Formats: sequence, structure tokens, C-alpha cells
Amino acid sequence: MPSIVEAAARKHVERWVAGAGLSEPQFSISVVPGARPLTACSGPVTAQGADTRLPSRMRFVAVCAGNNGWRYEFIVRAQVSARIAVMASDLAAGKVLADEDLLLERHDISSISDSIADPQDAVGMSGKRTLRAGEILRKNLLMSPTLVKRGEPVRIVARHEQIEVTMAGDALDAGGRGDTVRVRNSNGTVIRARVTGAATVEPVTLPVTAISPRE
Repeated sequence: MPSIVEAAARKHVERWVAGAGLSEPQFSISVVPGARPLTACSGPVTAQGADTRLPSRMRFVAVCAGNNGWRYEFIVRAQVSARIAVMASDLAAGKVLADEDLLLERHDISSISDSIADPQDAVGMSGKRTLRAGEILRKNLLMSPTLVKRGEPVRIVARHEQIEVTMAGDALDAGGRGDTVRVRNSNGTVIRARVTGAATVEPVTLPVTAISPRE
């Protein structure tokens, strides 16, 4: 019976590893023996995950479909390691991460659901707090730095096929890369725009002609 549960858990961890895009992943599976003995099943037995949020402690349920049908819960522990992004040096809160701030090292991530497999995914982000050398970098520790500040001038750039129109504006909200903010263009029209860089935005839905300067 544990072999059926182990096979189901192994498939789950394989999918989890593949979905996370981990670098050089390695893992092992261990099924914790139950406290009570299992009775024989007169039909097929299947196993499915009941709680698989963290590989370090998962719950799987084995189900007997025979005449003497039963359900039995197993605890399954997986140990997963991979090469992930870690801090190469200390970095103060709010400072933007650069290539030289990051390393790839092998660590146990069985209890970590938001590790970062590709350091490039963290470059350009900043820490919500001071990040220490050797610390595993986690997504919940990072945020997009403020690239557009409220009340400051911005450049509105709209592109459509081969046409690019640039117009000056003023930010009515602050935001990081990818955030949607309100911007008043030089015509006095308030538009919604997506932050694309330092003091640079692009209209969310407006066509290029909508931000063209008035004659």
C-alpha cells in the first residue's frame, strides 16, 4: 500500500519541480508508516493528494474501491533540493538588486514555496527589508522599486505597429514596474498607464492617436 502512495506522491513532486522551473532539482520521497494496520482490499486501490502545499509534509489518501471499501490517510515527506538564487552580499532595504548581488547555490527547498530559480527574475527588484549575504531569496521578500513618483513628470510612450508617439505628463500615483497609475497628459486628460521604466509609462488601452498633441 505505501508503494501506491509513494508513486502518487512522486508524480506530484515531479510536476511541482517541473512547474517551478528549478535548476538541477533532486528529491526523495518517504511515506510515514500509519498507526493502524491496513486490511486487504478486494478491489483496486488509488491514492490522491489531500494537502500538498509543501513537499516537506504532504497528506495523501489511499482509497479501497472493493466491497470492504476504506480510506486511509498517509503522511508523505519529500526532501527537495535545487540550485536557487541566494544573496552574494548584504543589501539595504529598498536598494535595487543587480547581477553581482546574486549567486546560484544548492539548498533544501522542501519547506519553501517561493524560492527563485533564475536570478534574472530578481534583478531590478528591491528588498522589502535588508537582505543578508547567504540568505535564500524568496519572492515574498521582494517588491518592484518605485519608478514613477506621484506629482513628478513622466514620459508617456505609446507604440502601435511602426508608430511611436511620446508625450509629457504628470503622475497622479506612484508605482513600480508593471503597476497601473493615473497620469495627466499635456492636454490635461487623465489616462491610465502602465509603468515601464524610470519616469516612463505606456497607455493601458488608449490608441496612439489618443495621446497625440493637439494642433
